[in-house]
Amino acid sequence: MPLEIFDLSGKAAIVTGASSGLGRHAARCLAAAGAKVAIAARRVEPLMELEKQIEACDGRALPLRLDVTDPASVSDCMKAAETELGPISILVNNAGVAVTQAALEVEEGDWDRVVDTNLKGAWLMAQALAEHMIRLGHGGSIINTASVLGLAGAAQIPAYCASKGGLVNLTRALAVEWARHGIRVNALAPGYIETEINRDFLASAAGEALRKRVPLRRFGTPEDLEGALLLLASEASRYITGSVIVIDGGQSAAL
Repeated sequence: MPLEIFDLSGKAAIVTGASSGLGRHAARCLAAAGAKVAIAARRVEPLMELEKQIEACDGRALPLRLDVTDPASVSDCMKAAETELGPISILVNNAGVAVTQAALEVEEGDWDRVVDTNLKGAWLMAQALAEHMIRLGHGGSIINTASVLGLAGAAQIPAYCASKGGLVNLTRALAVEWARHGIRVNALAPGYIETEINRDFLASAAGEALRKRVPLRRFGTPEDLEGALLLLASEASRYITGSVIVIDGGQSAAL
C-alpha cells in the first residue's frame, strides 16, 4: 500500500479539546499530514499558541472557542469551521474530563459534568458533523477518543468509566447508522498516556505500581497514538468502521 494513502492534504478537520494533552498533539499530527485543522476548546489562549506552532510548520490552523456540552456553541463552531476551511471530513472527538471520587461520594453535579462532556459532547459534535457531511454530500471519518476504562472498570472514577463505555457503544451505533452516507465512525482506546496533566502522578509511587502492570513496562506517549489516528483519519481506513483500536501497551490484555 503506497504511503500516499495516509496523506490528508486538501482535507479539513476539527479537533475538540485541542488546548492541551492528546487533543493538542492530535491537531499537530493531522496538520503535519496536510490537513487544515480547526482547533477547538473552551480556553482560547492555548489555542493561539498552538496555531502559531502549526503555522510555523507551514500548516493551517483555526482557533475556535467551543463548549461541547452547549448545542449553540457546537453549531457556531461547525459554521465557523465550514466558512473558513470548507467541507469538514474529519472529526476528532477528544474533549473530556475526569473526576476522581469513590462511587458513594460522587455528587450529581460532578457526574453530570463528566458524562455531559465525555459522552453528550461527543454525540453533539458527531451529530453536527454528520449533518454537515450529509448536506454537502460527502463522507468522512469521526474518531472518538474513548479509553481502556470504557472496556473495563476501575475504582474511584465511576462517571469516567460510564462515559467512556457509553462512547464505545455510541461509536458502534453511529457506525451502523451512518455507513450508508460514507461516514466512518471509530474510536481510539488509549491506556495510560503520559501528558502534562498526569506526568507527576505517573512518576509517583502509585504510578510506578501501575507501570509494572503494563506488559510493555512503560506508559504511552502521545506519539504512540499517531499511527492509529492517521489510519482512521485517512483513506487507509476506508473499509474500517465501528472499530475500537486499543493502544495501551497490552494493559487490557493482561486484565
